[in-house]
Amino acid sequence: MSQHIATIAWSNDDPEGFRKGHYSRVHEWRFDGGVTVPGSASPSVVRAPWSSEAAVDPEEGFLAAISSCHMLWFLDFARRAGFAPTSYEDEAAADLDKCDDGKVRITKVCLKPRVAWDGKAPDAAALDHLHHQAHEACFIANSITSEVTVTPRA
Repeated sequence: MSQHIATIAWSNDDPEGFRKGHYSRVHEWRFDGGVTVPGSASPSVVRAPWSSEAAVDPEEGFLAAISSCHMLWFLDFARRAGFAPTSYEDEAAADLDKCDDGKVRITKVCLKPRVAWDGKAPDAAALDHLHHQAHEACFIANSITSEVTVTPRA
């Protein structure tokens, strides 16, 4: 169907520090549209100064991809159902856990979207249905094994 490309770029000017494990994990995520995003290992995994809180870590990027994909599908299904969202904000969270097999993985993603509407808003059942449709259609959610829940915020 389509292919998506990102360039991840890192460089090191201290080979001796690298050999000792003292090297920056800061890097760049470059996308085909020209956007460059600073990336880093999570400071919860690699402490400063070898990581950067100001950069996006892979776990945050994973979470943002899930949330963004869900939102885009949700907006499309809301439009098709005759509703007109005026804003959508998701305070998403992801749980990183060590599993029984000893591997660390994101085991649970919780999307917590808040939607404002122009005119008639969907009732609770219709809202749940829109989120269910969005989750079922989301390419990213269909690509992962992590549990994803959606808890709309008022």
